[in-house]
Amino acid sequence: MIKDIVFPEVEDIAVAVVQEVDGLDEYNVYLINLKSVEIKNVLVSSSGYGVINEQARKTSVLRHYFEVIKQHDYMIIEPITKEVFGLNNEYWVSFTIENKLLDKKFVFLPETIIPSNFTTIPIINKQGVWIK
Repeated sequence: MIKDIVFPEVEDIAVAVVQEVDGLDEYNVYLINLKSVEIKNVLVSSSGYGVINEQARKTSVLRHYFEVIKQHDYMIIEPITKEVFGLNNEYWVSFTIENKLLDKKFVFLPETIIPSNFTTIPIINKQGVWIK
């Protein structure tokens, strides 16, 4: 039965939206492995959805694959533009550790990717917003 399946909680994995150059509208989305072990077979599905100017909007679904992300390391998932900051920006991350499949959904809510919410992102050491 489904109630008998154990779904382990995913910890020490983060997704961050980072402003690459202070003052410029250049942003990238990063996947950060804060674990002390590498993660393998990483699949990230990204999409945006919501309402802008009273019209329902939806972005394309993009998928990204990384064979390995080493411990205390990061990868750029994709560039992101300010035009979609008003949407829910969702990143569904699946990966394996020691042959166990894990996954977690990260959602940046509308208007949360703003300079007043920026902080220094660990490992990357740049300014941005992150979800752990």
